[in-house]
Amino acid sequence: MPGSLTQKPQGVLRDGWTADVQDYALVCDWAAGGGVLLVGDASSTLSCLDGKSGGLLWKQGDVHGGGLLTLAVHPNGKILASSGQDGEVVFWSVADGDKLRTIKVSKSWVEHLSWSPEGSSLAVACSRTALALDPHGSEKWRSEDHPSTVSAIAWSGEKELATACYGSVNFYEIEKKTVSQKLEWQGSLVSMALSPDGEIVACGSQDNSVHFWRRSTSEDAMMSGYSAKPSSLSFDHSGVLLATGGGERVTVWSFDGDGPEGTVPGELELHSESITCLSFAPRGMRLASGSKDGSLAIWSLNRDGHGGATGAVLTFESISALKWRPDGRAIAATSSQGSVTSWRIAR
Repeated sequence: MPGSLTQKPQGVLRDGWTADVQDYALVCDWAAGGGVLLVGDASSTLSCLDGKSGGLLWKQGDVHGGGLLTLAVHPNGKILASSGQDGEVVFWSVADGDKLRTIKVSKSWVEHLSWSPEGSSLAVACSRTALALDPHGSEKWRSEDHPSTVSAIAWSGEKELATACYGSVNFYEIEKKTVSQKLEWQGSLVSMALSPDGEIVACGSQDNSVHFWRRSTSEDAMMSGYSAKPSSLSFDHSGVLLATGGGERVTVWSFDGDGPEGTVPGELELHSESITCLSFAPRGMRLASGSKDGSLAIWSLNRDGHGGATGAVLTFESISALKWRPDGRAIAATSSQGSVTSWRIAR
């Protein structure tokens, strides 16, 4: 790995394509099996870019009154859901950008969306409430008010939804409309990640720590020492490694064996400013990290969480989102200035 960052991709990162959506690119996601990349920006515009060239396929403006906040692609890659400050969830056709339906779910901002693994439900979080819609937009379930704003949502399998808020993580059985588990801790939880098997729940906290629980025992533990709140968390596909932000370095905890208690985490240092996003590749232990300084790094890790950078590039624009292509052979990043770049990944 070269010792200095440049605008030219280094290591496993190879030149791909770059596009510009003209405003702060908030979120992106691949669809159609990686054939297209969908981008939502601060001007409340949805852009659909060709996955191979970055060419604009379609664009929809003013999709949410007050501003777009997030989007989520259905597992079939054909339907896109978006939400915003207007309290609406809108379903779109990925193929041509046609609006399929609009669902008014709240008077509050709709900040979080997540499709269940098989796509039977779309989880929605708005203010203190979480709900689930079916693929046609009909409401299947709605929670009672949480003690505070729902800060994160995640699916544990097809029928169980986890929500994080101040003081607790709650698991709901959507079909039964019941609370299946409640994990309590007195603190403000700002982010959440579940291990692929649903056993480990990890949350970043406002007090600059990461708190985690083992669901089978309800036992909990805390990892501290971060210089900022860990707003970025990512498990690898096996659930062995948990990568965490919370400052300029990436800290990786290993749940291998009896870990992470009593073990020394991996410390990945390359970025000069705070980590803004983390994402493990669909397969293997290859991690991508983006930073406020505009740098993007690819890391190759061992089961103990230690490893090194195998690719890097400097964009000079704060990285706002990262998304691996489903086959793991490319990665896309969006920036605070509206640029969207896809790099190829060498084997």
